[in-house]
Amino acid sequence: MAWLWLIAGGLFEVGFTTCLRNVEGFRHLGWTLGFLASVSLSMLLLEHAARSIPMGTAYAVWTGIGALGTVLIGIVWYGEPATPVRLLLILGAVACIAGLKLLGSGA
Repeated sequence: MAWLWLIAGGLFEVGFTTCLRNVEGFRHLGWTLGFLASVSLSMLLLEHAARSIPMGTAYAVWTGIGALGTVLIGIVWYGEPATPVRLLLILGAVACIAGLKLLGSGA
């Protein structure tokens, strides 16, 4: 169950980075509230997951999910470049996250 909390926390990290891009100096109330809710939930879920998953692993996976999701949001919604090298590096990060999951706490 801890891995589900961790994945959800990583997805909320994508939410807060996406909101952060749109808060306009925290003047846009809707995006600001979305940011505050997402960052709070993300941190709460990370803390909850880290009770069962080693903190280093939990943090690496959490930030990896957030970084990958944020890159994909940037490509899909904001027209950021999707060059072959960039996509290859994203796949490498996904492989690292999957490796941490497969190793679990026995590593």
